[in-house]
Amino acid sequence: MYQSQKSPVIFKFFSWYVTYIIKKDFSSYNFNQLQIKENEAVLLLANHFSWWDGFLMFYLNKKLFKKQFHVLVTKEDYEKLWFLKYLGAFAAETKGKDVVQTLTYAGSLLDDPDNLVLMFPQGKLYTSYIGSITFEKGVMQVVNASRKKFQTIFSANLTDYFGGRRPEARSYLATWEAEEYVSLQLLKSEYNKHYGYAVKSQSKTI
Repeated sequence: MYQSQKSPVIFKFFSWYVTYIIKKDFSSYNFNQLQIKENEAVLLLANHFSWWDGFLMFYLNKKLFKKQFHVLVTKEDYEKLWFLKYLGAFAAETKGKDVVQTLTYAGSLLDDPDNLVLMFPQGKLYTSYIGSITFEKGVMQVVNASRKKFQTIFSANLTDYFGGRRPEARSYLATWEAEEYVSLQLLKSEYNKHYGYAVKSQSKTI
């Protein structure tokens, strides 16, 4: 398993750089406020439609959640974008047992209230214009590998140019209170309700 690495100097530089490029390439980035429980970790589930997604969520954590940032990425991204490992990225190195080990590790991170774990349930990039967000089964493996004492946050990330040269980015956030029994289908259904709400709200901002 590829794990995240610690280097305060590299982290500090790229933390600044992520903020810089977001402000440079977007006319604005907005998100709604949530009440965050300090004594519980955060499982952040977001749609995956662009290269920017992880960086926007990193910035969001910096401004809102203020937790130790962790994100599950693909082996290809981990190897190609070398600096991601210093920003909390981890990945499965091989298929099979290593994938199970990686998902179990992600679940264990959720047992520490200081942590935030970002997952893209779709597993790969999809356009933001699709009507429904797919959920790979790995999400439930992470949930079941934890003590289930964390808070689940849905983020629907959307961008539009409207009348400007640079796009506007917005994250629609919602806290989901899990029931005692959580299934992949239930999690997918609840996230998609939120995603549908976000798309409708976005269309009203013009």
